[in-house]
Amino acid sequence: PFSHQMGDPVQFKDEGNKHFQAGDIDKAIECYSKAAKACTDKKLLAVIHRNRSACYLKKENYANAASDASKAIDVDAADIKALYRRCQALEKLGKLDQAFKDVQRCATLEPKNKTFLETLRRLGAEIQAKLKTTFSTDSRVQNMFDILLDDETGKENKEKAANNLIVLARDEAGAERIFQNNGVPLLLNLIQTGKPEMILAAVRTLSGMCTGHKARTMAILHMVGVDKMCSIMAIDNEEIALATCNLFQCINDSLTGGDKREYGKEEALVLDASKDLKAILLSLLKMVASKKVSGHGRDQALNLLSKNVPRQIRKEKDNSRTLFTVDHGLRKILKVCGQVPELPDQLPLTENTQLIASVLLNKLYDDLSCDPERANFKDICEEYIKSKIDPKDMDKTIHAVNTISGLLQGPFDVGNALVGHQGIMEIMVALCGSERDVDQMVAVEALIHSSSKMSRASFFITNGVSLLKDIYKKTKNEKIKIRALVGLCKLGSAGGDDYSLRQFAEGSTEKLAKQCRKWLCNPQIDTKTRKWAIEGLAYLTNDADVKDDFVEDELALKAMFELAKSKDKTILYAVACTLINCTNSYDKKEIIPELVQLAKFSKQHVPEQHPKDKKDFIEQRVKRLLKAGVTSALAVMVKADNSILTDQTKEMLARVFLALAENPRDRGTIVAEGGGKALIPLALEGTEAGKVRASHALAKIAAISNPEIAFPGERVYEVIRPLVSLLHTDRDGKQNYEALRSLTNLAGFSERLRVKIVKENALPDIENYMFEQHDQLRQAATECMCNLVTCKEVQERFLQDGNDRLKLLVLLCGEDDDGLQTAAAGALAMLTAVQKTLCAKLTKVTSQWLEILQRLCLHHKPQIQHRGIVIVYNLLNSDDSELAKKLIESEMLEILSVIGKAEDNPKRQEAIDAARTCLVKAMDLGLIKPFTSTS
Repeated sequence: PFSHQMGDPVQFKDEGNKHFQAGDIDKAIECYSKAAKACTDKKLLAVIHRNRSACYLKKENYANAASDASKAIDVDAADIKALYRRCQALEKLGKLDQAFKDVQRCATLEPKNKTFLETLRRLGAEIQAKLKTTFSTDSRVQNMFDILLDDETGKENKEKAANNLIVLARDEAGAERIFQNNGVPLLLNLIQTGKPEMILAAVRTLSGMCTGHKARTMAILHMVGVDKMCSIMAIDNEEIALATCNLFQCINDSLTGGDKREYGKEEALVLDASKDLKAILLSLLKMVASKKVSGHGRDQALNLLSKNVPRQIRKEKDNSRTLFTVDHGLRKILKVCGQVPELPDQLPLTENTQLIASVLLNKLYDDLSCDPERANFKDICEEYIKSKIDPKDMDKTIHAVNTISGLLQGPFDVGNALVGHQGIMEIMVALCGSERDVDQMVAVEALIHSSSKMSRASFFITNGVSLLKDIYKKTKNEKIKIRALVGLCKLGSAGGDDYSLRQFAEGSTEKLAKQCRKWLCNPQIDTKTRKWAIEGLAYLTNDADVKDDFVEDELALKAMFELAKSKDKTILYAVACTLINCTNSYDKKEIIPELVQLAKFSKQHVPEQHPKDKKDFIEQRVKRLLKAGVTSALAVMVKADNSILTDQTKEMLARVFLALAENPRDRGTIVAEGGGKALIPLALEGTEAGKVRASHALAKIAAISNPEIAFPGERVYEVIRPLVSLLHTDRDGKQNYEALRSLTNLAGFSERLRVKIVKENALPDIENYMFEQHDQLRQAATECMCNLVTCKEVQERFLQDGNDRLKLLVLLCGEDDDGLQTAAAGALAMLTAVQKTLCAKLTKVTSQWLEILQRLCLHHKPQIQHRGIVIVYNLLNSDDSELAKKLIESEMLEILSVIGKAEDNPKRQEAIDAARTCLVKAMDLGLIKPFTSTS
């Protein structure tokens, strides 16, 4: 009776077990705890603790689970259940070493237990990985800084340490560790050294630390200070300017993108970033017009503004950042546009600064959402220009005219309105007649820019043409002569006819183009001026005779490509236009016969196709461009800054690539010069038309090249999405076909690529084309599928019920087209080899299966015959005795015997051997007697 008053531990334990089985864990814990209190028997107590440990595991209370399991192990060191439970709890508590020891004991006690072995392997790998990082933790962070800040250290060790820091900062745990270990002050010390490679390492490390963690980013921003960052970006070093720009971008993304972490009560205090964002914006605007900032720093400040001020998505109502920028910074940006590098005392600029400033002006103006906002923008511009026009001060006046040039390349309407103002045209005329070359140059450039949308101002054409002609004839200065010529080309094409050129003394377009080519090839002339020669050619190559002459002039081509690779990126648009003209890759205008008749009747000029725009001429031109190195020039152009390489330019480059890749024989050259890599960014971003053309060019290249060479490294995985996008039914048949061919090639290459193709959801499209009436598409899709069937997910699609996939494959094996049969039989041979259940399924999808198989085995092509016999072997080998019997009782036995008994024959050996293997299998199954020789 005494024991019962205390409560019976065994009863409590059994009750606990019942609750545990029923899934009521809380009740189970209650019972086990009562049992433990009442229990005196050591062994029973161990069992109770072990059971309660299982409950705590379920409740994810790992500390209690581990301590209960330990109590059981104290009683019996070989208690395998308790050991494994403790291992699971310890792993969850992050004590991997101890967990590893426990499961090691388990595995010694039961060496065949799969769970233990698997856990052992997994924990082993995790410990290795953790060792790597813990080893690289605190002491190593400190260590890296010591190496970097020590003057004695060798260069190589410094580089290693710098790289380690950058890599460590990219990982969340690493970034936190650097931060906790006094990292920010130490990074500031690195920057203080003033050595470019140290500054770079520090800035890149900070970028990693500021990625995706709002609170840490704000702390770093306050420790380093916006001014400090700006002063680093202002250094005259392109790499440092770019790296700092990237740091600002990381900070901006973290502060605006928010942060998924929980900060509890302090959330509101910690995370209001609006002040910081405003401080950054003001500092960047200050940089724009500061003399202390290098050209590279200015470019990056303008780029950051371009990227982060205007709304990305028009649906967002809030454009307050733009309005703030217009109020606080518009004059500063206009100042940059107006700089005339030839004059003394100007802001430091790069070749690209003024164009980047124009692009920013355009984006800001575009982002304004109502007329009053636009009027305010125009007023500020007008006021600024008025304040600079001073008849007594020529330098100030040409600054004003140059600012208008900048506006004409940005928000054209604003520039155009200003040009129309009283007095501006007179100033231009005066400047054109000035003694100073620089005045003439600025005026001519302004005329060129204002003529690009010429339909507006016919008075301008007449005035402009006479001014430019005059200058062209009088000037001795090549720089001005070239610009005047380009102005005449532009005015000529903008006027809609070439009357202005006809009055132009030098005569024909060909002569003008010849002159441009001469300038282009003259190394004595500065880059900025030779660029204008390309601008001229961009217009003149609309004429087929001109393009043909230009492409035959290899020196001129090479000169253009060299310029395209130079630091001056303002040239990209003109190069792209010229290449579009030379390859005829613009959108063709359809000529409608009725309209031609009408035009002839009304004596209008009819656009007729020039003989040199026929196919064979274009092919010749492509050959010459490739020979002169067009691909490597394009590869460099694609890397340009997004603000200069606009979506429109990207589309043009994509069109050129597609024209270059037309002939399969040229694709090797394109790959060798890095064309494959260069196409990927064009296929992923830009206009719809541009992306489709770039994807199509990618498909042409990927269909016939070794992917590892064409798209080195991880890039090959980025190629797949653009290729899959070409499978959509709204693309044309040629694009579908070439996409399928390229995916087939990639799928034949590696399992990782196959998995990626499946992940990009290409299978439904590929299957659709297998049902297609069009022979080539159907064959290409089947070949693609044949290369994909080794993929588990693809096999599962064939195993699913309620679809015709398998039936289709069997029927395609019966088609008359050799290529199609080869692919379908190949896919079927693979599927039946790996999935035995498909063997029986194959016989149920169509009543013709046997007849189709027999035809494959009798095929005149050895490759198809071999695949057919392999399918038969797979059916015999499928552990389905009924099916094997059915096969051997049909004519198939005779077919196999005839093939198997044939003489050895190298051409058909694979098929003969396969047939013999089938016969041996049939003997093993006891379906045929072993051959006995007849006496």
